[in-house]
Amino acid sequence: MIKREDVYKIGLFNKPHGIHGELSFTFTDDIFDRVDCDYLICRLDDIFVPFFIEEYRFRSDSTALVKLEGVDTAERARMFTNVEVYFPVEHVEEAEPGELSWSFFVGFRVEDVRHGALGEVTDVDTSTVNTLFVVDRDGDELLIPAQEEFIAGIDQKHKIITVDLPEGLLSLDECDDEES
Repeated sequence: MIKREDVYKIGLFNKPHGIHGELSFTFTDDIFDRVDCDYLICRLDDIFVPFFIEEYRFRSDSTALVKLEGVDTAERARMFTNVEVYFPVEHVEEAEPGELSWSFFVGFRVEDVRHGALGEVTDVDTSTVNTLFVVDRDGDELLIPAQEEFIAGIDQKHKIITVDLPEGLLSLDECDDEES
């Protein structure tokens, strides 16, 4: 059985494309194209189910058309509409250094060398020049710069990112929360 910690979300199947079972796939990570893994994992009824990829082709830098084995009609493809797509973590190690996307780190715990546990990464904000980890800290949103200079270590096995944040960065974020 595939467990949540064995996978990470890379996108979403949108809707069928055409009549032969192709699916429109919006992805946040194209690792399925960069690593030798011939299947994707879909979350169906809260169960992670692997599906072999028959073929795929890119439509843009964030969308592809995917044909899954055994899905040969538009009707069968409709079952995958709005289904989350995941990738097995075990194949991520095959990626070259620097090839991991930021979305891989969703679900990791963040710990600071001085302040200890900060919370869990729930999202990654790449909308600005400075990529930010969005961390859930006891129900509050904490934004942490995702920059190499602040990352002291990454433990992929235990899903922990150790950071060494500049003094005052956490207190600045707390001040912003108080003003809201």
